[in-house]
Amino acid sequence: MQTDTSHQWIRSTYSGWSNLCVEVARRGHCMIVRDSKQPTGPVLIASPVQWSAFVEAVSGGEFD
Repeated sequence: MQTDTSHQWIRSTYSGWSNLCVEVARRGHCMIVRDSKQPTGPVLIASPVQWSAFVEAVSGGEFD
């Protein structure tokens, strides 16, 4: 399995060393999201407006 080294993938510090989280990276102006357990799998692409709305919703507790 080959991992994507073309992007600087980051994950939340809350995930610790486990592989049970999502990772994000910037692709141009968009953000891409992948499952850390499947680094060569599909990615979700979010525009700047979509990403901002998502981060605001998470910060506001909308998904708690």
